[in-house]
Order: sequence, then C-alpha cells, then structure tokens
Amino acid sequence: MEDARTAVTLEKDGDAGILRLSRAHGNAINDQLVEALIATLAEAEADASVRGVLLASSGKIFCPGLDLQELSLLERPQMERFMQRFSTAVLALYTFPKPVVAAMHGHALAGGCVLGLCADWRILRRGALIGLNEVKVGVPLPFGVAHIVRDAVPRHAVAAVALLGRNFSDDEAVAAGLAHELLDEPGFEDGARARLAEFTSKDGPALSVTKRYLRSPVVERIRAHNQLLLPEWLDGWFSPDTKARIRGIVDGLKGKEK
Repeated sequence: MEDARTAVTLEKDGDAGILRLSRAHGNAINDQLVEALIATLAEAEADASVRGVLLASSGKIFCPGLDLQELSLLERPQMERFMQRFSTAVLALYTFPKPVVAAMHGHALAGGCVLGLCADWRILRRGALIGLNEVKVGVPLPFGVAHIVRDAVPRHAVAAVALLGRNFSDDEAVAAGLAHELLDEPGFEDGARARLAEFTSKDGPALSVTKRYLRSPVVERIRAHNQLLLPEWLDGWFSPDTKARIRGIVDGLKGKEK
C-alpha cells in the first residue's frame, strides 16, 4: 500500500512552499496523490510564512493524468467517490488564496494539464507536451474542469484543446493558453521560482482578494452543478467503448513495464 504522505510533499524555500508531486508511476493521479494534494494545500494555506506555492514534480514527467491501471479496476461507486475527491482537490488548488505557479518540467497531460490550469501562472519546459486528451479516450471533461478550461484558454483554441484533444508544445502551447511562458531545462525550476517571487512581492491580501474575484464566476458554477452532473461523467467512463479503449491503453502500459 502506498503512503499518501509521500505522494505530494511540501518543502519550504524562504517565503515559498514547493508543492512537489512525488509519486511513482510518473505522478499518475490516484487516490493517494489526491488525498496528499488536499492535505498539503491545507498545510500551505495555514502556514502564514508561505506566501506562495510552486507546483512542481519529481521524475521526468510532470503528470500524465489519471492512473488508468489502478482506476480501471474500480466499480462505479468507488469511481464516484474518487471523482468527488479529485474534484475537491482541483477546486482546492483553483481557489487557493495564495499565488500558485505551475513548474511543468515534463509532459502535463489530461489530469496533469488540469492541475496546471488551476495555477495562476504556468511555465512549461521547452519540448514538453501539454494537452487534454480525454476525448480521445472517450471520457468527457468533468463539468468543473470544462469551466476551468473555458476560463483559461482563449476562445479560438477551446475546440482544439477540449474537443479535438490535441497536445501542444513550445510556442503553440503558449498560443493555446496552456502555458504562459517557456523555459529551457537548465535552471528551469530556478526560473519558475523567480516568477513566483514576482507574485509574492505583491501585497498578499490584495492579491488574494483580486484572485477570488476573478475566479468567483467559475467557482460558483462548479459548486452549484459539479456534483449534479457527475453521473453523466460516470456514464461516459463506464460506457463499453470507453472501457475497451482504457483496457487497450492499460494493456499497452503493462507491455512497456515488462
């Protein structure tokens, strides 16, 4: 059994909290990572000495999305509970009252891209891929995620990002609104830390209130409708065609591990 406490860690670096995804399997999102993310966000929020958070990761990949090998084994009630907790984690990150900079040093796909979109500023390493490929698998974007995407992505790019499920890199990722800036691998995290310092140099309460005002329309819609529309998402996840696609992906992943 994995230890949830090690799936996401919180390090202190001056006035910054480094929230690091540190789970095996490329930081694929499972129950342990979700619970650890919720707990570490609460810890960083309660610590007055933490003025901002750098969302980073260990390993070569920032986050590949949901752990299909693990989650594909769940029955519907278990998957419903997982998605409720995942939604809680996403909303906790999206509404975090302090500035958040996502340092995506490797591929950020599907749920990994979602985590990045919750940040106030997204930095992508040159050459890394970012995108929402859920539709290719046959899984709809959860209601709350769809609204976060619509708020973050320019209107001209929404169809390519959300409906075609394309992956982007470098300047195309910036043009699609999935990243704010690019950094090279040498000194990547130092550069991301410097950008966070620009945020934390501002008046904390003023930034927090402004952030809350900017995001309140999306947050209100998520809180009003997300739970009500979860059964529709689950219908998609458990549809025969989607289950077959997920099974094929899982078989491919197992083959790579041999």
